[in-house]
Amino acid sequence: QVQLVESGGGLVQAGGSLRLSCAASGDTLSSYGMGWFRQAPGKEREFVAAILWSGTYYGDSVKGRFTMSRDNAKSTVYLQMYSLKPEDTAVYYCAARLGSSNNYDVPGWYAYWGQGTQVTVSS
Repeated sequence: QVQLVESGGGLVQAGGSLRLSCAASGDTLSSYGMGWFRQAPGKEREFVAAILWSGTYYGDSVKGRFTMSRDNAKSTVYLQMYSLKPEDTAVYYCAARLGSSNNYDVPGWYAYWGQGTQVTVSS
């Protein structure tokens, strides 16, 4: 029932910064655990970050560089990315889930997905 729309992607140089946004509609954002995933051509979807009731989690490849946050009043979640690398190039997806805090890094546990936004990092 919830709809998700990502924005903020684009082309940046290595070492630069970018902030992605995910706007939710159709339901109350606070009811959901939220996640960010990314997918490069020919590769499987990779876990980036998640905010669940148990806490905030990050994939090993982005720890120390990315920060996820949420603003329930604005029905929006964010992914602030610093020190971007060419290997960060991918389509970034926002996702939402109901239920437990388990398996936060598994795409199949998220029921709702946005269409994705492209992030390209040049060297």
